[in-house]
Amino acid sequence: LKDPRIGFVSITAVRMSPDLRQARVRVSVLGNPDEKKASIKGLVSAKGLIRHELGRRLQNLKYSPELRFELDPTIEYAVHISELLKEVFPHGETSSEEQSQ
Repeated sequence: LKDPRIGFVSITAVRMSPDLRQARVRVSVLGNPDEKKASIKGLVSAKGLIRHELGRRLQNLKYSPELRFELDPTIEYAVHISELLKEVFPHGETSSEEQSQ
């Protein structure tokens, strides 16, 4: 997509409705809160194009699913936890055996 609002976006999960007519697309976006909002707005404005391309590529589906984009904070949370662990174990020490040596 060539929308300048869309930053570095990773699709983390897609959940389809039982009838395959709707898809919840969870995305992780790098950046500050304003950049994240802009990326979601860019994806929403491009969802018609994305839906059309999905229909073209997934010819075995009777309908192209309606797309809903949602921010997924999982990757950001994992990075935060990793940083906290580095503070607690600054030299990569992870067990009590290593600390006693």
